[in-house]
Amino acid sequence: MYTETIRRKGAIDLLKRPSVRYILLFITAILFYLPFASLASAEPIEDIRQLIRDEYVDSVPESVLSKKTGKEITDGLDPHSVYLTKKEFEGFINAIDQRIVGIGIVLEEHAKGVKIISVIPKSPAEQAGILQGDVITDVNGTSIAGKAVQSAVTLIGGEEGTVVTLSIQRPGVSQAITMKVKRQEIHLPVVESAMLGGHIGYIRLNSFSNEAAGEMNEAIRSLKGAESWIVDLRNNGGGYITAAQDVAGFFPEVRYAFQLREKNKQPMLYEAHRQKNMLEGPAALLINEYSASASEMVSATVKEKGAATLYGQRSYGKGTMQSMYPFTDGSVLKLTTARFYSPEGQAVDQVGVLPDQETEIGDELIQAHRDLLISSLQGYSRMRPLLNVPKTKTFTIEMNTKMNWKTLSSNTVQLIELGGEEVPVTIQEKNSTTLHISPKKQLLAGGKYLLVVHPKITSQAGKPMKKGIYVEVQVK
Repeated sequence: MYTETIRRKGAIDLLKRPSVRYILLFITAILFYLPFASLASAEPIEDIRQLIRDEYVDSVPESVLSKKTGKEITDGLDPHSVYLTKKEFEGFINAIDQRIVGIGIVLEEHAKGVKIISVIPKSPAEQAGILQGDVITDVNGTSIAGKAVQSAVTLIGGEEGTVVTLSIQRPGVSQAITMKVKRQEIHLPVVESAMLGGHIGYIRLNSFSNEAAGEMNEAIRSLKGAESWIVDLRNNGGGYITAAQDVAGFFPEVRYAFQLREKNKQPMLYEAHRQKNMLEGPAALLINEYSASASEMVSATVKEKGAATLYGQRSYGKGTMQSMYPFTDGSVLKLTTARFYSPEGQAVDQVGVLPDQETEIGDELIQAHRDLLISSLQGYSRMRPLLNVPKTKTFTIEMNTKMNWKTLSSNTVQLIELGGEEVPVTIQEKNSTTLHISPKKQLLAGGKYLLVVHPKITSQAGKPMKKGIYVEVQVK
């Protein structure tokens, strides 16, 4: 924190008290929120020009600064710098805090409008048939080609219960699709968690909001008994920068969250915030091409320190920071003022973060779960995989010696859905060397499983099993 007084021609004193920094990162923004005041006017154009001269990360030619409006000026900067109206800014903040009224889509910039990178389950958009990969070109008859995401969000959003008409271009469909969608309040959890089969704690972080650290702490506490962890940052476009420091602080090996390089300043390291509940034990972190900003900060740092194994696809590649400068009329200048790197200086902007284990889209969780399970089975024998098994498969376990099945306990045999929970099974003794294992519910078509027999049984001669066994199973 610091105290700074700035005077500019045509503006009253700025930052006359200690500045409060609410630092944000988003798929279109990483930003500081700095209290800023200007004389009330139709548009604080001179303040906008001066801020860009002083704070923008790169030099800007006067031909750009001489434009007549804030939007025209910021159109000449990078895609993440934009002049927002009061309404546009409110929508931007609500999106980060997961409080929105709209149709339930996540967007990114596209040359023809905005591209849908994900559709929220059970949302109006999903019910209307909107798909990931669709491009919205017009909203209520107005073209949004070339507009910033925030501007598109403002047009698509609106009062609860009202209807918005969208023109959509869909890959593989030659004609534009017109859809009418009723706006509703969308409830998005910041954190989702579950205990996966094999005592693996799963935490999905949907946004780096102010509540992220508190909800992650609660999730870790609730998953007592987890022996390893999967943190899911897929489709997470970012949020507050302090939340990035918080989330990095859940990994015991991480000391610094990121490195920041501002204009004409020495690089600065920002510390991770140590948390009450830590991710103790082996960890995996999931990313994809829509993991951006704060997600990339945490991913780059965790990878660099070896604090977790990264699974998925190369991340979005947004390594710039935007500072928010609000004006008295409620409008806000969102301006790129720095670039961020991993603590040791690995670039993120326009290159993204490459995972340790590249997977097919949709297989990130399955692969991470599999690897963590198998890593906990050191010394076990890996049997030949079972492929294209029926959903009603009964598994047969053959031993090479007569067994004392009375020593068979309920947790000796496990059937674990990869990416899911343990499947209850019925165990039947066929004879002294053979067991039949039957799932109590049908297996999922196309699902992948791991069948494990732990070395907790003794032979009729009283000798314990030398080693456990496991087999990978794929359902047809």
